[in-house]
Amino acid sequence: MKPTVLLLSLFLISVSLSAQQRILLRPAGLMVDLIEHTDYQSVHGYAVPSSEENLADPAVQSVLIGSERPSFSWEINGTQYNSRQTAYQIIVSDSIKMSNGHNGNLWDSGKIKSNISAGVIYQGKPLQPNKAYYWQVRVWNNDQEAGPYANPVKFYTAKVLTAHQTPAYPLTVNEQEPVSFELQNKIYRADFANDAFGKLKLNLFSAKGGDSVVIHLAEVRNTDGSINRKPGGSRRYARYVLQLQKGTHTYLLKIRTDAINTRSAAIKIPAYIGEVTPFRYCEVEGYSGELKKEDLTRLAVNYHFDDDAVQFKSSDTILNAVWDLCKYSMKATSFAGIYVDGDRERVPYEADAYINQLSHYAADKEFTLARNSHEYLINHATWPTEWILQSVLIAGTDYLYTGDLQSAKFHYEDLKAKSLMALADSTLLISTLTGKVTKELLKSIHYEGTGLKDIVDWPHSGILGLDAKDAGETDGFVFSTYNAVVNAYYYKSLLVMKLLATDLGKTEDAEMFDKKAKSFKKAYQKAFFDPSRNIYKDGKDTNHASLHTNVFALTFGLVEEQHQQQVLNFIESRGMSCSVYGSQFLMDAVYDGGGGKYGLALLTSKTDRSWYNMIRVGSTITLEAWDNKYKPNQDWNHAWGAAPANIISRKLMGVEPRSPGWATFSVKPQIGELKEASINVPTIKGSIDLAYQQGANFFHTQITVPANTLCDLSIPLKQGRKYKLTADGKAVKARKVKQRAMITDVGSGKHEFKIFYY
Repeated sequence: MKPTVLLLSLFLISVSLSAQQRILLRPAGLMVDLIEHTDYQSVHGYAVPSSEENLADPAVQSVLIGSERPSFSWEINGTQYNSRQTAYQIIVSDSIKMSNGHNGNLWDSGKIKSNISAGVIYQGKPLQPNKAYYWQVRVWNNDQEAGPYANPVKFYTAKVLTAHQTPAYPLTVNEQEPVSFELQNKIYRADFANDAFGKLKLNLFSAKGGDSVVIHLAEVRNTDGSINRKPGGSRRYARYVLQLQKGTHTYLLKIRTDAINTRSAAIKIPAYIGEVTPFRYCEVEGYSGELKKEDLTRLAVNYHFDDDAVQFKSSDTILNAVWDLCKYSMKATSFAGIYVDGDRERVPYEADAYINQLSHYAADKEFTLARNSHEYLINHATWPTEWILQSVLIAGTDYLYTGDLQSAKFHYEDLKAKSLMALADSTLLISTLTGKVTKELLKSIHYEGTGLKDIVDWPHSGILGLDAKDAGETDGFVFSTYNAVVNAYYYKSLLVMKLLATDLGKTEDAEMFDKKAKSFKKAYQKAFFDPSRNIYKDGKDTNHASLHTNVFALTFGLVEEQHQQQVLNFIESRGMSCSVYGSQFLMDAVYDGGGGKYGLALLTSKTDRSWYNMIRVGSTITLEAWDNKYKPNQDWNHAWGAAPANIISRKLMGVEPRSPGWATFSVKPQIGELKEASINVPTIKGSIDLAYQQGANFFHTQITVPANTLCDLSIPLKQGRKYKLTADGKAVKARKVKQRAMITDVGSGKHEFKIFYY
């Protein structure tokens, strides 16, 4: 028996179990249009009991389903081996009584033979606005046995229903007390442990009334523990004077608006929340009474976030701290209900949204914030050429992680325009400098400016506080008519559009994108590959080779296999010669090229161009730049600096979807010198639980594969060492590929793979 066949026999052959052993599948984690808590309602950020009557109350904010034909998704509980859904039945009712009786008076799909459990479109009677509905689903297992129905889930429809509308959670207020509190030089000092966007509530006493206290809020403090009242750049400090009334009262500090958060392009905080500001520290000055810790409450604001959804732990304390920093950044920067660039502008940008999307998926099972941000940017494009192309990448990632095509279907023509095929000329390359940036093109991509400009990385030298002597973050990239970086993005967008067109049934478009991608790849090699150095140069008319050009060529699949090691060697020689934005793609390229040891070194670096430096300078949310000196006007609450959240999950732990909706996924650990590491990865199919341990003579992998999925596992091997592999306690053989043991099509359940060297 061939090794791969032996492994297939372990994990794929469905064995009929006895009646006593059979476990029927029951769906859980039900979602409507990718939102789980569909009956969530709140008032001013505080949850309230859910009821249909609340829909008529303007003071109540509700999760509302606005699509005429919403999509349904679910997980399947159970960790038994090779558990597969073979069919499903969806019931939609307009009363709980009907639902409890499994009576789908709006829609009863009947038994549908399919393993699809994400993005199933409603096919029932027309839904009515402003109403409550109930839905449930049951599934059939490998032995064609129907399991129990999931508990009914209630959802509310919006006042107006349209062809497509992504729902959203109302913003949430979390009340937090200081973690430390002291009186120094007649000033009360409070530290809330983490920076957060919010407001302040105080309980204060005045014997006569009319006296005042001064409140200071800040993100930065001095070495002596006092607030830094001149932090510089976009790091926030604010001073408020509060007039007291006689007696004891609770005061809610009204946060001022300013020229930044009220500008036309800025995302406004909804009136039911009120304006917020980022702060970690608070000082109360001039208060004559006795102030206690519990008299100060921060009202931190964020989008729905499950703090317990994901846990990561490793044997490296710096890596753990970097993970915590980046994970918390996902929660803290969600304060606007849409991904923004932090507090410096509060404006959405595609580049920020792409990194935010990937890291948010890694930190919580939540898709609507990313999708709403993406759909906003579809119609509010920004100026860099690469940012336009990133809208296509975001759409592809959305589909890959959710298996739900509704958004891509609705915005297909927009995405097609944003692939920027209109900029290609006879060279097959794209350029913004050949007269093809027309008014018609700009209109098609929903950009209201006068032109597009390649960016590569940001900031460039001579701007935003940097003088001409400062190098900026482009590693000396030489801009020319045809730029390698923007063309690498173009290639990736063609591949994404091919996937979307294929699965949307647009066969002619899929063939067109495929043909363009294949022809373009040849043109890219001709234009940018330097055979004398086996690396890529920045443009057709320059011999300069930057970190960025080689990073994007490698991670977007443009480097031929025989040249990948030389390209990786060049990338490693350049160090962290990029911004925190560029680091996302640098880390992708390093791990895609098999440089896990170097990747771990970057993640745990202590230089001033590192995530550890963000912690060292005192921030608890990722910075906009590596350090103030690299971008003097930076803010301290920028999610595009949080790449490690997704890099640790996707690359170091190695968990990535291979097909839409995680129907298949790969696990390819590259943990470097770590002795152990564990993580759980939330997916639309359920949680993937992983743990690795390694030593001089072993590498152990424990993995829980969710039901209705298949996993391809790639375990690292030591060069030149003989080994024995066991799978769930049984000795097996595996196909060896590039110093890795390949185990394909691992079915659901808890598995343990052990490699012993001898």
